[in-house]
Amino acid sequence: MKPLLIDGQWVNAPDAKANINPSDTNDVIELYALANEALAQQAIEAAANALPKWSLTGPQTRHDILRRAADEILARCEELGRLLSREEGKTLKEGIGEVTRAGNIFGFFAGEALRAGGELLPSVRDGVGVEITREPTGVIGIISPWNFPIAIPAWKIAPALCYGNTVVFKPAELVPGCGWEIADILTRAGLPAGVLNFIYGPGSVVGQAMLESPLVDGISFTGSVATGKRVAEACARHMRRCQLEMGGKNPLVVLDDADLDIAADCAVDGAFFATGQRCTASSRLIVSEGIHDRFVAACVERLNRQRVGDALKADSTIGPVVDQSQLDQDISYIDIGRSEGASLHWGGERLNRETPGFYLQPALFVDTAPAMRINREEIFGPVASVIRVRDYDEALHVANDTPFGLASGICTTSLKHARHFQRHSQAGMVMVNLPTAGVDYHVPFGGRKGSSLGQREQGTYAKEFYTEVKTAYVRG
Repeated sequence: MKPLLIDGQWVNAPDAKANINPSDTNDVIELYALANEALAQQAIEAAANALPKWSLTGPQTRHDILRRAADEILARCEELGRLLSREEGKTLKEGIGEVTRAGNIFGFFAGEALRAGGELLPSVRDGVGVEITREPTGVIGIISPWNFPIAIPAWKIAPALCYGNTVVFKPAELVPGCGWEIADILTRAGLPAGVLNFIYGPGSVVGQAMLESPLVDGISFTGSVATGKRVAEACARHMRRCQLEMGGKNPLVVLDDADLDIAADCAVDGAFFATGQRCTASSRLIVSEGIHDRFVAACVERLNRQRVGDALKADSTIGPVVDQSQLDQDISYIDIGRSEGASLHWGGERLNRETPGFYLQPALFVDTAPAMRINREEIFGPVASVIRVRDYDEALHVANDTPFGLASGICTTSLKHARHFQRHSQAGMVMVNLPTAGVDYHVPFGGRKGSSLGQREQGTYAKEFYTEVKTAYVRG
């Protein structure tokens, strides 16, 4: 059984939960100790006790620890990628890619630890100077989702530690393995006791303990809208800051003048790779009528080449859905789409493979309307729908007609339309002739409207959440 990490000690618990391989439900990866409320409180107190000393450590110390962690993650990318694919269901290529990204994130923030700066300004009053500096936010509760089990914890934990915060980290219940490895790697990299605490368990117990503790100064959460709203309400009651990423219903606009191959590649990649289980996935394909039929045919041609199978097999291009609950949700939305009058043009069937797993053929709907539930609600699976529009103006209107605003994309050879879309798309991230899914680690990540709340994640913008600004006036 893999233990919890509390105050620098590996701690067992009375209960444990099995980590199951979605490609083969007979494969139990490991048992992981489940924290109860008392253990969660111990972890929070450990982080609070470690904060005064850690917050004052020099930048070289923080750099060295993060650099050693980055180096180990990158050196073990194939091993950790295999674990990721085994517990989450991404193909091995995608799993290794995600681990590599996590290593690069730790490397980036190792560098940022040495670049902490401030401002020295003259006051409007003679003989007075003004110093503007940043200090750690404090104890950070990190709640990460199952769909990126190492990259998302990395882009939350690395900046938190870089800027001198202490952390209580709760991974998603479905994917504890990668989170446990991050905790182990950072501990062996020299992170002092209590600075990072790994507590695994139900959100109703572990997450709730974080939300209700007066010792927690900030919560960084990625997950569902419903849970995100509860996090925001709790943080408002405690007057603490929160950073929320809550998903999307992302449009990919394809205009008549688009390069057909680029557009179809962007659509299939963005909608169906990683089994469609990305908050940036292209779930709404908004296509102008002049290219519509050719675009649909090109997407089908590419879908026919995909192989849904065991995430660890070399010929698999799309892995399984993460678990039975998510599979049931995906199938339910396929049924909803049919009942609303959409045409299931390709796929959408439950698949059987050599091993028992949660295999689903990607589903492509056509003849859909913007008001349909499959075009309004986040499905979070390999399900996409095509919406036919007359022209660019209608495409832009439909693209923005959503309560979400995480990512959007456009495929066009028109600089005029590309620039106009870039400016007028109501999304935090805009892609031009690229899939909506796929972002860099050194630039800000986040959305608008119902997709995000609080400061951006990743890159230098991470400091806005993980630090507090202090202004000091000094008489010479």
